[in-house]
Amino acid sequence: MSFLTGLTSLTNWFGNVIMPTLAGLFFVIAVLRFSRSAPFQYSLYAGFAALMVSGILRAIERFAAQRAWNDPDAVWVTLLGLVNWSANVFLPLYGVLQVAMAIMHYGGMGFRIYPGAPWARHVLAAMACFGLSGLLRLAEFFIAQGTGGVS
Repeated sequence: MSFLTGLTSLTNWFGNVIMPTLAGLFFVIAVLRFSRSAPFQYSLYAGFAALMVSGILRAIERFAAQRAWNDPDAVWVTLLGLVNWSANVFLPLYGVLQVAMAIMHYGGMGFRIYPGAPWARHVLAAMACFGLSGLLRLAEFFIAQGTGGVS
C-alpha cells in the first residue's frame, strides 16, 4: 500500500464514517440542551457543519472521478461539472425557494420581524436564479451545437 492510497482511505473513512457519526452526536447534544433551556445553537451548527464536511467530500469525489489523475483536463472538467451542477440543479431549486419566500412575505408572514417589503427582494433573487440558469443552459446548447472548439 502506498502513502497516497493510505491517505485517500483515511480521508474517505473520516469524511464518510466519522463526520456523519459526529453530526448525529452533535444533534443529540443539541436536543438535550434545548430540552433543558440551555443554549443549543452551537451544537446544532456543529452537527450541520459535520454533515457539510461529509457532503463536500462526496461532491469532490464525484467531480474529481470524472477523469484520470494524470489527465491535463481533470481540473477543467471538475470545474465544469461544478458549474453545471450548481447552475442546473442548485439555482432552480433556490429560485423555487425564493418564490415561496416571496409568497409568504407578500401574504404577511414575518411582517413584525422584517418591516417593509422584503417580498420584492425574493422575487428579484428568484428571477436572477432562473435567468442565470437559463443563460448557462443556453450557452451549453450553443457550445454543443458548435464545432467542439474555438479555432
